[in-house]
Amino acid sequence: MLISLQDASFTWGGPQLLDGVSLTIAKGERVGVVGRNGAGKSTLLAVLYGEAVPDNGQVVRGPGVTVGRLVQEVPQDVSGSVLDVVLAGADESQWEKAQSAEKVIDKLGLSPDLRFETLSSGMKRRALLAKVLVDEPDVLLLDEPTNHLDIASIAWLERYLGGYAGAVVFITHDRRFLQAVATRIAEVDRGRLLDWECDYATFLKRREATLAAEERENELFDKKLAEEERWIRQGIKARRTRNEGRVRALEQMRRDRAARRTQQGTAKIELQTAEKSGRLVAEAKKLTYSVPTGDGPRTLIDGFSTLITRGDKVGVIGPNGAGKSTLLKLLLGELEPDSGTVRRGTNLQVAYFDQLREQIDETLSVADNVGEGADTITVGGQRKHILGYLQDFLFDPQRARMPATALSGGERNRLLLAKLFRREANLLVLDEPTNDLDQETLELLEELLSEFEGTVLLVSHDRAFLNNVVTSTIAVEGDGTVREYDGGYDDYLRQRPESVTRPKGRREPPAESKPAPAKPKKLSYKQQRELDALPARIEELETEQASLQTAMGDASFFKRSPDEIAADTARSGEIAEELATLYARWEELEA
Repeated sequence: MLISLQDASFTWGGPQLLDGVSLTIAKGERVGVVGRNGAGKSTLLAVLYGEAVPDNGQVVRGPGVTVGRLVQEVPQDVSGSVLDVVLAGADESQWEKAQSAEKVIDKLGLSPDLRFETLSSGMKRRALLAKVLVDEPDVLLLDEPTNHLDIASIAWLERYLGGYAGAVVFITHDRRFLQAVATRIAEVDRGRLLDWECDYATFLKRREATLAAEERENELFDKKLAEEERWIRQGIKARRTRNEGRVRALEQMRRDRAARRTQQGTAKIELQTAEKSGRLVAEAKKLTYSVPTGDGPRTLIDGFSTLITRGDKVGVIGPNGAGKSTLLKLLLGELEPDSGTVRRGTNLQVAYFDQLREQIDETLSVADNVGEGADTITVGGQRKHILGYLQDFLFDPQRARMPATALSGGERNRLLLAKLFRREANLLVLDEPTNDLDQETLELLEELLSEFEGTVLLVSHDRAFLNNVVTSTIAVEGDGTVREYDGGYDDYLRQRPESVTRPKGRREPPAESKPAPAKPKKLSYKQQRELDALPARIEELETEQASLQTAMGDASFFKRSPDEIAADTARSGEIAEELATLYARWEELEA
């Protein structure tokens, strides 16, 4: 036994976050801590570390056991080079750790000479993660260690923790990381700590069965309570002869029912879709963009071309600093390329999810951040009280009135989603939207984005999220190479140049396989007129198609005459064929 939590309870003043819980951690174990946002996962780690003292119960450590911890909040009083911060506390006899430290720093995408105080909060957390890993304590307590890491760093961390000699207790929103690392799951749920001796995939199946059994048990309890309440309300004769033991049992049932903590509901997030954009969203041709460095210009994007059309769900991946956000800004017109062109479509209404959460005003309450001082807002054409709207995002009225600074990481993400989704949009630009979200909210967001009729540009390091949402993936390599692939992250792995002779990029073959560019042929006057007229004709047909599909999806459609049904069905097929022909002709003329 390295560390043990024994019958511990803890509260911040509201419902018990930990209510008489016990947990024992042994050497070699890798315990994934899961639970809803605000359930008490970070509190559990704080109690194990000794920062938070339980109201009841105790934490017992084995003799000489050392504990290291990565927290979500970055301390304000840390300065020096990254290497100095990572090696802080090492005495003269430990300076041989420097070589190991530099290796870990490199794997986490940092430079040892960078000044810690000049880094972004995400980069600072990476440096602090490096420090706790290099210290090699007996017990590692990691709160969201994959936040702000790129996919290569996450994969390295999976391997590192998989072979760690001590014990690891970690919180993460990354389901794939959880499955790869955890040998045991500890679930914080309504004050309880449920210990599951299995991997994450098995936990999900067992948990679903357990919750179903709990729901059936509660239904039976409530039915029995209702029967006993009817009995106690019977007439005078019955009350004279009633069983006092039965009365006491009823009183206990009332107390048990009052003390029951029901599971928190799922967020009711809805996307407000704006009027359709044009068929074309953005077309980039031979984009090149460089940034200045001390050693001269560094090329982030070199000759990249792509076509994004309405309804595309495009994932953007790559190492930190490779140029993912730069590419988005070029496509949106916030930056001008060094060379090449970007043509943007018509009627674009953009909603932008900012990775750094700069859209949150820390001085305002949750309600004022979303309502901007108003008590009611308009959502989907209807007036809604701000507190009612925020309850859909799992902020009860008390939480909604709290300042944004008091929120957990997952709550901050839900706040930003609440701000974002109150506006109508047909183009969603999401930069790392999944950080700190619990499993239920993640799955809901996946479903919403998959069903969204508009276009999505998604920067993410969450491999499962990418697989479940995107229809194509743009990989920004960091050396100027940018390629596009069909499908999600796993599809990218199969298609990338390391895996096959030639990647099957949807619209852009790799540079080495491109033939020498032929001199572009100028369109004739007639061809240019045809090209200019195509978007309007496509829009007209798509509108007619949508109207027909709505009518055909209604139950009353099949009550019409056979001739009418046949005519509408035939017309729907004609529209589909004509649209396919027009799309092909559009691409031919554009080429």
